[in-house]
Amino acid sequence: MSNISCFKAYDIRGKVPSELNEDLAYKVGRSFAKLLGCKKVVIGRDVRESSEPIAKALADGLTDAGSDVIDLGLCGTEMIYFATPYLNADGGIMITASHNPPEYNGLKFVKAGSVPMGYSSGLNQVEKMILDNNMGDKAEVKGKVSTLDVMDEFINNLNKFYDASKMKPYKVVVNAGNGCVGPALDKLESKLPIEMIKVFHEPDSSFPNGVPNPLLPENRQPTIDAIKNNNADLGVAWDGDYDRCFFFDEKGEFIEGYYIVGLLAKSILKTNPGEKIVHDPRLTWNTVDVVASAGGEAVVSKSGHAFIKEKMREVNSIYGGEMSAHHYFRDNAYSDSGLIPFLLILQLMADENKSLSELCNEMISNYPCSGEINSVVDNPKEKIELIKEKYSDGKQDFLDGISVDYEDWRFNVRMSNTEPLLRLNVESKNDADLMKKKTDELLSLIRS
Repeated sequence: MSNISCFKAYDIRGKVPSELNEDLAYKVGRSFAKLLGCKKVVIGRDVRESSEPIAKALADGLTDAGSDVIDLGLCGTEMIYFATPYLNADGGIMITASHNPPEYNGLKFVKAGSVPMGYSSGLNQVEKMILDNNMGDKAEVKGKVSTLDVMDEFINNLNKFYDASKMKPYKVVVNAGNGCVGPALDKLESKLPIEMIKVFHEPDSSFPNGVPNPLLPENRQPTIDAIKNNNADLGVAWDGDYDRCFFFDEKGEFIEGYYIVGLLAKSILKTNPGEKIVHDPRLTWNTVDVVASAGGEAVVSKSGHAFIKEKMREVNSIYGGEMSAHHYFRDNAYSDSGLIPFLLILQLMADENKSLSELCNEMISNYPCSGEINSVVDNPKEKIELIKEKYSDGKQDFLDGISVDYEDWRFNVRMSNTEPLLRLNVESKNDADLMKKKTDELLSLIRS
């Protein structure tokens, strides 16, 4: 076997038990600890049924390699990002498959300081150690496992990102999707002046209301209904491990992640003028415009958390945003968070005395976008070549897939890292009809 199917570009993810199981989790623990020479590793897990046995096997592998393990129990991925540097650990591992169906699970890794570890930055070596059965001898002294609740410290750490005294008593629908965010929201509730209307709030491994993935249009209706039924000012829904949050305005309209990047950049630059904002190349014009207007400097980076975090460290950026609803903060160990954006948007609404729809309407009409549209294709590379040829009269860029800019519209097409998919994003300047026309034109080429 030349590779292990669940090892992906950014993490480990696969079906349980055919692709990911306790035996593999044990070997991953042994190899990770040996590779990084770990003395102390923080682990945590999401609500899935398979997460607890995988966590136990992982801890067994880590301790057999001589590393102590601090187990945070049920938590969000950003708690691992917080706790790894906070507890001065040599690494952190989160057991989660985020928004994947219940039969999946996975592992996300960081090194000391919450520096990300993906396939090209260490996971490939872990895979090789397992395949070569080169995990080293068991340590003479087995490490210890201790459990620790860092929820209070984690919630207090968020204080530096917002000022509750500047918020208004908004009525906010919060949809946890039966994932892990409920307990964190309960802790935050007493610190904020808002009224939370809780939907699917309890963590539940059976996901009785569907897998927590607000990107799926069919999963949005409960949030929309709750906003309308309660006359709420805002709706927010999280994915399973709450490293991403998704916003709905007071009318129940879903707001594309692209525009949230603009709002967060604006919010942060209000108090930090002149700072650099990193963004992905899929949709760019609104972000560049907003950042320039707010006195910041926009810096483009290849999409994907490893690339964004690397670019942020390189240019000392205060915030990085992806249209896929990943938002990264320098003061959060350059890591993504699903709670900081929630807090910043609440404060921005109060600060500007505007509803979310009022904050977004101008951006949406200035730069209408298609949102990301996925197409399953047999020959993604050939399709990219066809697109390159057909749109050769535009300004082309190959930082991430292919981006082509014209005077009044632009698009990006990129291949998925993990599936035979092409992902399309189109935007225009103040012309929704042109954007729709060009989206249809590109889709017919991609799907023909």
